[in-house]
Parts: sequence; structure tokens; C-alpha cells
Amino acid sequence: MPDRTIAFGAALLLGASLASAPARAVEPRDFEVPNAGQLGNLCAAKRPEKDGVAAENFCHGFTQAAVDMQLTQERKGNQPRSICFPKPAPKRSATLDEFVTWVRAQPTRLSAPPTEAFLQFMTERFPCPK
Repeated sequence: MPDRTIAFGAALLLGASLASAPARAVEPRDFEVPNAGQLGNLCAAKRPEKDGVAAENFCHGFTQAAVDMQLTQERKGNQPRSICFPKPAPKRSATLDEFVTWVRAQPTRLSAPPTEAFLQFMTERFPCPK
């Protein structure tokens, strides 16, 4: 009986946390990605949603390219790395979920340029030792 109560309580908490997150379907204009808010919308999309697979693929490709570009520029310029992943590195999907939460946490981040905002998130989330 206590196990059922705990499981029911956990399900209620999970449901409440999901209900509080603003959800919205992906829209064609999100793929234009003029700002970090729309990148966050794409990264928040789930596969079963309309255009969810396309949104997920776009998000993964866009963010991977941003990190690759940043690390390549730093390496070519003999600059210290700004993003250092722990070992083992977290799953990409978990990191992107954190980005969605981060970008939506402050309204000013929503209108920031998407690459700039994502790289700011990554340098804050995965700082390199000084």
C-alpha cells in the first residue's frame, strides 16, 4: 500500500510539473530561428507532435553546428576552450531540455540571437577549469 501511495504522489508531482510548463506546437516560422525563443520551441518539440521529428532534427543539427563552430574558432585562434564537457558527457537530449528551461527562464533571453544564446548557455553549463 505505501508503494502505491508513493507512486501515485510521484505521478501527481510529475503531472503538475508538466502542466506548469508552457507547451505549444511547433509552427513553420519557428524553423526560421530568428531568436533563441524560437530555437527553444524547436528544441522543446516532441516526436509525436506535428513536425516534431523535423524540429528535433533541426535543433540537434543547429546546436551541434554552433558548438563545433565555437570550438573550431577557439582551436584555430589558439584560444582557451570556453566549453568543456564532463566525462561521461550528458545525453544531448538532456542538455537541450536544460537549454529550453534556461532560455525560457528570463524573457530577455527569448529575443537574443539563437547561436549567441545557445553558446552562452553552454559556457555557463559546461565551464572550463581556469
